[in-house]
Amino acid sequence: MRILKKTLEIRADSEEEAKQIIEKYRQDASEEGYLISAAGYTYKTKKSKGEIIDEAWVCKIIQQISEVWD
Repeated sequence: MRILKKTLEIRADSEEEAKQIIEKYRQDASEEGYLISAAGYTYKTKKSKGEIIDEAWVCKIIQQISEVWD
């Protein structure tokens, strides 16, 4: 058995922080022996009575660790 991919979801408190998280994982990829097959972020809000009471950016990063036929 071997792991092929890992999907990470990380919460950030700002759009800038979300971009920094993705960039950090891209820089770490070659050092740690994996590839980033997809990365992005989504803006989420929490509402109460029609008003936004909280907001977050959810980063989704897919790490390609190995291929099926390595």
